[in-house]
Amino acid sequence: MPASGKPATSPTAATAAPTASPLSLAVLGLGVFLLVLAPLLAWYVAPRAKVTPIDVDVTTVFTGNGSYFDTAALKTRDRRRITITRHVLGDVAASEKSGRAVWDVSTTVDTPQTLPLKDPRRAFQWTTERWVTDRHSNAPVHCCEEAPTRFDGDAYLKFPFDVQKTGYRWWDNTLGAAVPLRFAGTQRVQGYRGYRFTGTVPATRTGSRQVPGRLVGRPGQGQIQAEEWYANSGIELVVEPRTGRIMQAVISPLKTLRAPGARRTAVTLLRGERLQFTPATQRAQVRLAKADSDKLALVGRTLPVTAAAAGGMLALAGVVWVVRGRRATGRS
Repeated sequence: MPASGKPATSPTAATAAPTASPLSLAVLGLGVFLLVLAPLLAWYVAPRAKVTPIDVDVTTVFTGNGSYFDTAALKTRDRRRITITRHVLGDVAASEKSGRAVWDVSTTVDTPQTLPLKDPRRAFQWTTERWVTDRHSNAPVHCCEEAPTRFDGDAYLKFPFDVQKTGYRWWDNTLGAAVPLRFAGTQRVQGYRGYRFTGTVPATRTGSRQVPGRLVGRPGQGQIQAEEWYANSGIELVVEPRTGRIMQAVISPLKTLRAPGARRTAVTLLRGERLQFTPATQRAQVRLAKADSDKLALVGRTLPVTAAAAGGMLALAGVVWVVRGRRATGRS
């Protein structure tokens, strides 16, 4: 016995404190990390990924048969090919400065005579607009030199993200107002399923135009302000549900002139019979919609589910490994 009178403790008699291996703790930690990451991806990252792009450069083309007024011959040409081309270019600088999506939109209506000229200034009709929208809600924002200033609705070149089976308001630049649309089932475009929305525009006066009186049945008058009227008997839009991108569009516009106060049409300026996206435009829109939808699905569904499942298994395996490791250490 030592001089102090205390019994000696041998190294082999000491009981080691239960410990877990570094690898088991790493597995447990990774599992917990993935479990935390899963809801973070679904509830934080995914909603912030749903933003309207600002660097857009998209051209869509409608074609179909119809009629138009030939100003040179002063007569309506029937059964002619009508082409509507819309070019949307994002103003990146203005978008970054304002935090909004700012798009410059050019729309031309061409006849067989004007289409080969490839010059919007010589088109049958040319309009320009500047759309400004909230990048998350798709709602119009009145800033950044928006034109027209009455720009309205919640659907334009695209619908809001996560499209619902309900009504929307689609901006019609010819009418200068939003048109109510209703959900009308589903439809496949180039093999890809989308939501179909339909609407109509009743005959509505949209402005006036100075023309010779004889053109609208008033031969005894010189130049008069004839009334411009517009209608659209069939608007059909097929939309990719997750992204809101329009994959197919059909319109049947009718623009006419009436004598002041008259109830009947005097001149048909333009009549389109189911003008719709060309097959090439359909394919391009479907390709963009599918790519964007796959990215959103990856962030909002695939990665969170995978992270939750893997995290759960790794966390459980890590707990079991840690407990067994501590027990084994305690027995040694």
